[in-house]
Amino acid sequence: MTDQQASRRVELKNEEENVIAVAEVTTAAGPEGTVRTSLYAKSEHVRPGDRTNLVDTVMDLPEVQASDRVEATVPFGDAESVERLRERTANAVLRAAGASTLLDANLPREGAERSPVNEQPGERPPVEE
Repeated sequence: MTDQQASRRVELKNEEENVIAVAEVTTAAGPEGTVRTSLYAKSEHVRPGDRTNLVDTVMDLPEVQASDRVEATVPFGDAESVERLRERTANAVLRAAGASTLLDANLPREGAERSPVNEQPGERPPVEE
């Protein structure tokens, strides 16, 4: 049996229909796999809440809901996306990788409580002030 993957591009647009944030989402064929996503804003100057909306759009995709784990890549310092991912996942582990923050987490089943975030020793999640 081959390990097939499906990819999808999710775009968030503003009122003028300009793309303001993008996510690339890749899932393995079949349920209970790992979904990999890369989320980023097209500009540093997006409205508050746009990154949260992008995370929610990705997390609400049927193929994401059918998965057990998520591996997300966001630009270092994107606290809005990281915080929303932490809210929507369980047992999140964050680590810095160059200009990116990597998040590995479980996707809770409906009705399950979210577990606390686990950070690597000596590392702190990126925070925008």
